[in-house]
Amino acid sequence: MSSTAHAEHSNRSRALLRYTALLAVAVVMLYPLLWLVGASFKTNAEIFTEVGFWPSSFDFGSYVKGWKTSTEYTFATYFLNSFLITIPRIVVTVISCVLVAYAFARFEFWGKKFLFSVMVGTMMLPLIVLRLPQYLMFKELGWLDTYLPLIVPSAFATDTFFVFLLVQFLRGIPRDMEEAALIDGCNSVQLLWHIIVPLLKPAIISVIVFQFIWTMNDFMGPLIYLASVEKYPVSLALKMSIGATEEVEWANIIAISVVALIPSVVVFFMAQKHFIEGAASSGIKG
Repeated sequence: MSSTAHAEHSNRSRALLRYTALLAVAVVMLYPLLWLVGASFKTNAEIFTEVGFWPSSFDFGSYVKGWKTSTEYTFATYFLNSFLITIPRIVVTVISCVLVAYAFARFEFWGKKFLFSVMVGTMMLPLIVLRLPQYLMFKELGWLDTYLPLIVPSAFATDTFFVFLLVQFLRGIPRDMEEAALIDGCNSVQLLWHIIVPLLKPAIISVIVFQFIWTMNDFMGPLIYLASVEKYPVSLALKMSIGATEEVEWANIIAISVVALIPSVVVFFMAQKHFIEGAASSGIKG
């Protein structure tokens, strides 16, 4: 066997091994999701006795019953509530974090390094430390049992992970286009809107995807601030469904859990290309 043929055979063997390992990891990662979908068609006895994901029959009754819930509201109300929290929060998060990241990455001002260090330091704080002072503050403002405590803080760039992500992305972007725009007479706002924001598109999409998934899955925030059932998001409605009766119909709960996953999965796959680019890259090379 020639050296070229031997090298080609070795490369094929490595590629086969690599793809086999990736396939095995994919199966391990996806099996819980497959089991979840299969369990939505099973009875309680099947759910707790069978490890396999394939149901004995495909009965969509659990989806219908789960959607109706045991309250006077259907899950349509709870999904609408989740979007009423998620969409405004995404909008204010993107605007505030882009502005703060732009200031940190492109402007020089007194105390910049100290403020950036403080911002990074807040990323290390457990959220539970902030819950009590935030609750007392929102109580004084009269915001309890509204969506404001879940949305307004994000308008002040409190999601520091996103600011850090955008700053790192901005630091990797060459300033040639910005300098040319400044020479042509662009001010800072025009520069941000026409030059920076288009270049930040992958990172902004990453922020949108992260914030969408995290907000849709948030349980503790709505649990603390919301008291009215008609204002509950999906995360609280699912927990309420579990504790509504003594004997839980798990297939109904699992069926709605599958439905609740759909928006996050759709958003991820729609933004997959830009999300991976924004999350994995620190900026444009060149």
